[in-house]
Amino acid sequence: MKLVDELFAMYRNKITDDEEDLDMITFAVLEHYNRNELLDIVKDMDQHELQYFIRLYLLETLKGKFAQLDGTHYNNSRHLH
Repeated sequence: MKLVDELFAMYRNKITDDEEDLDMITFAVLEHYNRNELLDIVKDMDQHELQYFIRLYLLETLKGKFAQLDGTHYNNSRHLH
């Protein structure tokens, strides 16, 4: 995905791959996009990227739902929170 490639190029020598650093970047980036801009990013995804994107969303959402049921804490993926 173009956005990921741009972010990686911009930050690869400035931060570690620490989950907190990556969270900070992703939240900061998302704050600058409105709904239509986010949908445009999704529309630009190829089939593989779209499936990966949806898979991660489903995985993290299901983890959260099961964690609510049994009170456990699942490790969140670095990609979605």
